[in-house]
Amino acid sequence: MRNLLQSLLLGIVRIVVGAHGRYATTPPNAQQTIYFANHASHVDTLAILAALPSDLRENVRPAAARDYWDATPARRFIATHVLRVVFVERKHESGSDSLELVKDALAAGFSIILFPEGTRSLTGEIGPFKTGLYWLSAQFPDVALVPVHLSNLARAMPKGKLLPVPIACQVSFGNEIVRADADNSDDKDAFLERARDAVVNLQNSAEGTPCHTSSG
Repeated sequence: MRNLLQSLLLGIVRIVVGAHGRYATTPPNAQQTIYFANHASHVDTLAILAALPSDLRENVRPAAARDYWDATPARRFIATHVLRVVFVERKHESGSDSLELVKDALAAGFSIILFPEGTRSLTGEIGPFKTGLYWLSAQFPDVALVPVHLSNLARAMPKGKLLPVPIACQVSFGNEIVRADADNSDDKDAFLERARDAVVNLQNSAEGTPCHTSSG
């Protein structure tokens, strides 16, 4: 039932916004991966899932804010029964780990979709990355890090709108980046800048380059 509901929801997303996948060299593969992307709308997670090869989706879980996805029964149902969201505690208590459930999912072998900005951009500019991506990479050094850029999603789902606007959107997957150095915490800022630059570079090259479309 979950796979059927997810396929139906992703099919609607493809019809409305396209969510075609393009990739720099090779398509995403079965290696355990953290897909980290810019955050533009509440359709972002669905767009990335729709663009991933269908045989990979079963092992990919999106990390998303509990305060949004657990706020209403409808969102909660989609998050838990359709998307299998791993909740991030943006309003966590002092001393607690907001990424505890994400770490549990990685330890269990799942790939993760993550939005390191922590909140959606209202201008299209990719904001600074929060430190969570660094700590996850340092703690799980065997997990690949793949940048993703989402284009036109802010226009397709403007803030405050309940339904997406039909606009062609694209999901660009980049090449794997160098992972964090767990033995050198001084590398944190450089790593986060490198990771953000990887997404910005995808944004800059989204037009005028050869596009290989995922079959979904």
